[in-house]
Amino acid sequence: MQNAVIVRWSLAALILSIPILSPVLTQAQSVSGSARAVQATVVTPSGLSTSTLADTGTLSGPTDARDASQPSGSVDSLVTAETLHATTIGSTDQVASEASVAGLTVSIEGTIVNAGFAQARATTGNKGVRSTTIHDLSINGVPTDASGARNQTIAIPGGTVVINEQTGSVVNALHIVINGKADVVIASASANVQ
Repeated sequence: MQNAVIVRWSLAALILSIPILSPVLTQAQSVSGSARAVQATVVTPSGLSTSTLADTGTLSGPTDARDASQPSGSVDSLVTAETLHATTIGSTDQVASEASVAGLTVSIEGTIVNAGFAQARATTGNKGVRSTTIHDLSINGVPTDASGARNQTIAIPGGTVVINEQTGSVVNALHIVINGKADVVIASASANVQ
């Protein structure tokens, strides 16, 4: 009899706690994601100037999907690329973003970076991934191996090239910096769920 009373009180306590717990159990997760094929920031006499190519912008909510593509693009004489593509897709508990370029040439202060193809991917969920794919990379005409390691850094005159740059929820296929002159990010993708 005493066990039956304890079970009834336990069930009553559980039933009464459901309204208190339900906001916690049903609260929607916050998602964010974006993708961009090229972002180039240069120092000019009047300050910094930033240009983007094939930029999705940021997801507006968990059911948003954005795409930005163009057959070719350039930022002055700094960057030229073909087949620029960027996409980001959200759902209630996942985000998938990717950006890619082909036929890439970046020319800054005498340093030339070429790639036949560069892609960055960022996904969340059980199988969340931050990865890059880079083919036919060369720096100043010298073939360069993209090892696949995160944040592989190569010194260049006046700056660095970072391959497979990963910081938080963002992955960049290539990040080229010439100190005090230019900062160029190629194929950037971000994905985050909170």
